[in-house]
Amino acid sequence: MVRAAVIGTGFIGTVHLGALRRLGVEIAGVLGSTGARGAERAAALGVGRAYASLDDLLADASVDVVHVTSPNHAHYPQVMAILAAGKHVICEKPLALTAAQSREMVAAADASGRVAAVCHNIRFYPLNQQARGMVAAGDLGEIRLVTGHYHQDWLALRGDWNWRLETEAGGDLRSVGDIGTHWADLTSFITGARPVAVMAELATFIPERDRPTGPVETFGTTQGTTEARRIVTDDAAMILLRYANGARGAFTTSQVSFGRKNSLRWEIAGARSAAAWDSEHPDHLWIGARGEANRILQRDPGLMNATGAAAAALPGGHVEGFADSFHAFFRAVYADIARGGRSAGATWATFGDGHHEMLFCEAVAQSAGTGAWQEIPAA
Repeated sequence: MVRAAVIGTGFIGTVHLGALRRLGVEIAGVLGSTGARGAERAAALGVGRAYASLDDLLADASVDVVHVTSPNHAHYPQVMAILAAGKHVICEKPLALTAAQSREMVAAADASGRVAAVCHNIRFYPLNQQARGMVAAGDLGEIRLVTGHYHQDWLALRGDWNWRLETEAGGDLRSVGDIGTHWADLTSFITGARPVAVMAELATFIPERDRPTGPVETFGTTQGTTEARRIVTDDAAMILLRYANGARGAFTTSQVSFGRKNSLRWEIAGARSAAAWDSEHPDHLWIGARGEANRILQRDPGLMNATGAAAAALPGGHVEGFADSFHAFFRAVYADIARGGRSAGATWATFGDGHHEMLFCEAVAQSAGTGAWQEIPAA
């Protein structure tokens, strides 16, 4: 039986644990930010072992797969050590802090012969797989325009805090690195085309925040004493896109938009038809037409194309949401681990995809700094 360990015991680490348990994967243990934190969270989550250190985890020969859900700055050293130890790895996004780091990670993954995946779970909402199948079949025609947003409100107040606010833990880009990479990856996955150039503007609307002196979980509430902290990471971004086929795009990111809890929206307009989707209404895909009525496709395997139906786990009318997308993602990755490598037609994100994210982010930062269009390197 394949056994997994999870690095990180906060919000997203807990989501990983839940999906793994649903799949029937045995949990060997967890690694927290400190030994005490790990032991406390392991007990609360019903996990039998808390590792004292990364070396302790990697020395456990029973661990086959390691899930990395730690803060962004830890991804590179942890993943490189995991691959060197001969274990498969599933890493949260963004893959690294810089493209130089992610390039090394791609090379290490390729040399290892192990499965190395980036956690772009949003690909695995069934209707996003449906949309990918529609584009591949030519249902939308040649892609012309890709638009949308990823908006949240969990950092909209001065007193809201998370490690992602600080460059040393989260990187130079925040709304772009944290959620913009999801939008960029998802729309590239659906259309089969990556942007080749960007024009970006970044905004920090809350330049000073109250940092708590104690720990705060993602989406948690700040309590206790605080200290003022200057913020330079982006609360929001506006990004224009160019594609190699002549298509254009535009999207915004925001972590300060009141009422938007977790709204990733995309709309793709082609030469024949259009489609749109919103993560807060994940079981409905809008399909736009000219000369006939628009329609809404409700997620139902009996009504979906082969790509979409293969990704659906529940009958129509039984909503598949955020946690289900992790289950579907891990199911695909663990099936490939059992096969001995990535299968033909696999749709999970590779380290190569994660490296492109870093090239995208660096181009965004450069464009914002110069006020000019910036090309995205191919590799």
